[in-house]
Order: sequence, then structure tokens, then C-alpha cells
Amino acid sequence: MIDFTLTEEQEAVRKLARDFAVNEMRPVARHYDEAEEFPWPIVEKAHELGLINALIPEEYGGVGADKLTECLIAEELFYGCAGMGTSLMANSLALTPIILAGTDEQKRRFLTPFTEKPIMASFCLTEPGAGSDAASLRTRAVRDGDHYILNGTKQFITNGSVASLYVVFATVNPELRHKGIIALVVERDTPGVSIGKVEHKMGQRASDTAQVVFEDVRVPVENRLGEEGEGWKIAMRTLDSSRPGIAASAVGIAQAAFEDAVKYAMERQQFGQPIANFQAIQFMLADMAIKIETARLAVWKAAWLWDRGQPSAKASSIAKAYATDIAMEVTTDAVQIFGGYGYTREFMVEKYMRDAKLMQIYEGTNQIQRLVIARHIFKEAM
Repeated sequence: MIDFTLTEEQEAVRKLARDFAVNEMRPVARHYDEAEEFPWPIVEKAHELGLINALIPEEYGGVGADKLTECLIAEELFYGCAGMGTSLMANSLALTPIILAGTDEQKRRFLTPFTEKPIMASFCLTEPGAGSDAASLRTRAVRDGDHYILNGTKQFITNGSVASLYVVFATVNPELRHKGIIALVVERDTPGVSIGKVEHKMGQRASDTAQVVFEDVRVPVENRLGEEGEGWKIAMRTLDSSRPGIAASAVGIAQAAFEDAVKYAMERQQFGQPIANFQAIQFMLADMAIKIETARLAVWKAAWLWDRGQPSAKASSIAKAYATDIAMEVTTDAVQIFGGYGYTREFMVEKYMRDAKLMQIYEGTNQIQRLVIARHIFKEAM
């Protein structure tokens, strides 16, 4: 039976996140975007309200939110500001490998601190020479007794320069490609961990993006998630888990741009009447509404499958690719409806457009999503 009714708890969380986006994030969104400053006050307030780290299970001090609830939160936070939203939601990405593959002791040691204070974490997979081809990573982890010696550089790491903890994917032997990858939890204060270049980006400027460098970092074997060779599986399972949230985030950006475009069309006068009266504008807004609604449904389906333990990789990739593509389309159309004003910083639509572009790139480009979808298509056809 199909049922789109949210629970009372989900409705309450959704409203809490929307109010936070409107009252706390939006008033300072332009400031953090232009200053390229990490929004610590927003992080602290989100932590107080339980809008960050929502996936941490109850037994480790969290609220144990399901995937659909996480998606509801993500959409609203990105409705407020995509840069700040990325900073907040990146913790879920970084902590998911621990939730999926950690032992009870590892979960208690690494997850509990995030429920106690507003600290950040980073998911470290991408490297300067290993983006879409993540299996070609070159960060080395050489076993030395009860430790691994970690050397390498991770690139485009969200929360990289502000994180207290990193989940790092490294290889014990590059020739083994994905079969040689392991996942290690590395604390920021470990000797040999340093921050490289901090990126200056087109959009999502409130989000910290940096290189993280590991030089002869001694990581205890007890910090390894799973067994040697299981790191690739952990990384891919993590990305399968995170993609509905990324898709929901893109819907939030699109929704914000759409609402601004509707309001502007009703207020802007041309030829003696609101431009909302013109069929060309009406068709644009109708198409924007169609895209947002269908993207949101794709998100909810992917989240629904994950929450029920059903295969969701294909649905998650469809949701991620479609929702992030429509976010780019909707924000571009919003700028078009605003005309010349849309290209200025007087209105937020130019920011929405800049923010939307990154959604098509990170956590698996949309070209990679299409490869994943195609593989499932052929597998199902056999």
C-alpha cells in the first residue's frame, strides 16, 4: 500500500528544521557566503536542537533518525542555505561508516562525543588523483605491529580544516585497487595530521573544503573499521546511504529558488501588469513545480527502500542524479525570471544557482550515477 503520510514526529522535525532554516540560517546566509566563513554559531544552535548527527543510534546518545527523517531535515536545511547545510549534513556522511561497520566499542568511543558537543567530522575518500575513480587512491596504510603508518593527501574534504575526526580510506597495496582498501578512524590531534589548501569555491562558500594531509601518522589497528580489504565496501555502502540525503538537499535549494521566483513574478510589473500574468512565465514556473515534486518523490522512495532494508542503490542514484540536475535547472530558470536583477547580489537566486552546481559533482558525479544506474539496468535484464 502506498502512503505518503508522515508521522507526527516527522512532521514536527520537518517544522523544526524549516523554522531553523528561516529564522537562523537565512538571515546570515549572505554574510557567510561572502565572508567564506565557517558558521560555528549555526552549528552550535543546530546541535542544541538535534538537527545535526541525527543518524547516531539512540544507544550511543543520538536520536536514531530513519533515512526519510534525515532527508526531511536535509531539504529544510538546504532551503535555508546550501553552504551551511553541507557543513551540518557532512557529519552524517562521515559518521555513517562507523555506524555501518564499527564495533560496539568503536561506536561508543567515536560517536558519543558528537552527541555531547558541536564538533565536526570528515569523510576522506577523494584524492588529488582519485576522484570518480576512487579505487585508484594512493594514500598508503602500512601495517607496523599494532598500528598502521598512514601517508597521503585527501582532496576536497568537507569540514576538512575544522573536523575533530576523520574517516580515512587508504590502501595497503595500490595494485590491489578496491580489494586493498581499508577504513581508518583518525583523530585530528594525532601527530602528522595537517591541513593543506583550503578551497575558495564558486558556491557553498560557508562550507569548509580543504586538503587533509597525513604524514607518517600512526593509527592504532583498533581504529580500523571492518577487516583489511573491506574499506571499499564500507565506502560504497556509505555513499548509497548518503545519496538520498544529497538528493533531498538539492530539492531544498530548488524549492527556495522556486518560491523566490513565484513571489518575484507576482510583484514585478512589466507592460502594466505582473509578469506572472504572462504565459511564458507561467509555463516556466509550472515546469519548475513539476521537477521539484517529482524529485521529492524520488527522494522519498529511495529513503523508504533504505529504511526497510530493501535494495536501494539504483533508486538512490536515480534520486541523486535527477534531483541535483533539476536543482541546477530550476535555479537557472529562477535567475531567468528575475532577469538582470537575478544576476546581481541584490537577490538570492544567484546564490542558489551557484550553490546548485556543486550538487551535481560531489558524492559521485551525475555521470557516475548514470553508470551505476546502467549497471543495475543490465543486471536486472540478465
